[in-house]
Amino acid sequence: MYMVHPQFDPVAFSLGPLSVHWYGIMYLLGFLVGQYLGIWRAGRDAWRNFSTEEVKDLLFYIVVGIIIGGRVGYVFFYHFDLFIQNPLYLVKINQGGMSFHGGFLGVAAAVILFARKTGKAIFSVGDFVAPLVAPGILFGRFGNFLNGELWGRPTDVPWAMIFPQAGDAIARHPSQLYQMAGEGFLLLVLLWWWSAQPRPRMAVSAMFMIGYGVLRTAAEFFRQPDQHIGYLMGGYLTQGMLLSVPLILVGGAMMVFAYRHPVFDVLLPEGKKASAGQKSSKRKTRAKTK
Repeated sequence: MYMVHPQFDPVAFSLGPLSVHWYGIMYLLGFLVGQYLGIWRAGRDAWRNFSTEEVKDLLFYIVVGIIIGGRVGYVFFYHFDLFIQNPLYLVKINQGGMSFHGGFLGVAAAVILFARKTGKAIFSVGDFVAPLVAPGILFGRFGNFLNGELWGRPTDVPWAMIFPQAGDAIARHPSQLYQMAGEGFLLLVLLWWWSAQPRPRMAVSAMFMIGYGVLRTAAEFFRQPDQHIGYLMGGYLTQGMLLSVPLILVGGAMMVFAYRHPVFDVLLPEGKKASAGQKSSKRKTRAKTK
């Protein structure tokens, strides 16, 4: 006997004509946790050079980037045919969902805009925000599970689950929970550890891209591909894999560049003189921040 997915009502509660969905609540929780962690870390580590107000402003930019980028990415990466037939499909947010890879591009745009507004280096902002994105992924994947969507491939493992939303009684991998544990929790732990001490500028952003790309690619082996797209090649390559490979490759190149040409954004304690190497790094920082 396999477990059957509980048919959760996607609506958490209603206030008159307004319905609040669990998926929206998950996004809100991800934002709040990310904001709390960002404010806590900025307050603890002065060398990060972020104030509480800057953290709040930055995460507002990120939320807008995720919403716009996630929707645009979903339409262009997964339903471009529907967009061609009717461009208004792009704004029909009640139809379809969000794409992480589109959301990633939206976050990149938000980071660039925030950096230009504040005069910070783009990758200084990206490195600070990278670990704060993982809680949003974690709660977002749990939202997918609550909705009973993005189910996994057929399996006979003891923890398999039947998803009535799939229209059959086949036991499947609860791949939403795999992604929640991998792309959410494991990625958060990895990035939190990696960014706990000063790294060369760009190194944390690179680790995010590599880590997410690898974990997402691994999860795709258990997740059922979109029915209208299916497998792209050989019965295993999916759209999610295809979109994740560039993240791994570009992230790897960025990591190599970061350590071959290191630039640090470290504020020295008052009264402490910089070494020759640190002075060189600080000169590079000022030059690249303009």
